[in-house]
This record gives sequence, structure tokens and C-alpha cells, in this order.
Amino acid sequence: MAARTRALVAGLILLPAAVFFLYLFLALHWSYSDGERAGILQKFSRKGWICKTYEGELAMTTVPGVAPTLWSFSVRDQTVARQIESVVGKRVVLHYTEHRGLPTSCFGETGTFVDSVRLQD
Repeated sequence: MAARTRALVAGLILLPAAVFFLYLFLALHWSYSDGERAGILQKFSRKGWICKTYEGELAMTTVPGVAPTLWSFSVRDQTVARQIESVVGKRVVLHYTEHRGLPTSCFGETGTFVDSVRLQD
């Protein structure tokens, strides 16, 4: 009887953990949307008390003289972060994927992750 009770308790602990990790895997690898945004890379920094993440802001302007719309994003790849650091203040095009429902901000403060950057002509 004790072995059956231990198996039941182990199952009650392992099953929710497995479901959580499956959800986390799907949330990180299955994107809700993707696309490109163009503008001037205004800010880029590494932030966080425990989980350090790369966060940035892109100023998107449609007409000169009009206040820009700020778009916040996160970066998970350190190689992409280095590329972005080298183009702060310049006009760029960022490719991103959006992941909704992430359970914590340890992956980034936003659900929008930039995965490539290129200078705009």
C-alpha cells in the first residue's frame, strides 16, 4: 500500500510540473505573430534584479514633426543584442516574434522578441 501511495503522490507532483514545462516550451517556441518594425533605435539596455534581460525602444515616426510612437521590445539572443547595441541612434528595421502568455518576466519584460536587425537605407 505504501508503494502505491508514493506513486500517487509522485504522479500528483510530476504531472503538473510536466504540464507547466510543456506549456512553457510551447509559449516560447510557438509565436502568436511575427513581422518587422522600422524606426530609430532610441534605447537599449540590460535590465533586471535577478533575471537580466535585454530591453529596447524603437521610435517610429510617420511624418517629421509629429511625436513618435514608441515600441518596446526584448531580445533573448546575446548575438542579436550585440548587433543592436552597435546601431543605437540609427534608423533600423527589426524583425520580431510575439509570444503571448509567458508566465514570468525572466524571458523579457515584453512578449515581443527581436531576432534580427538591419540598418535601413
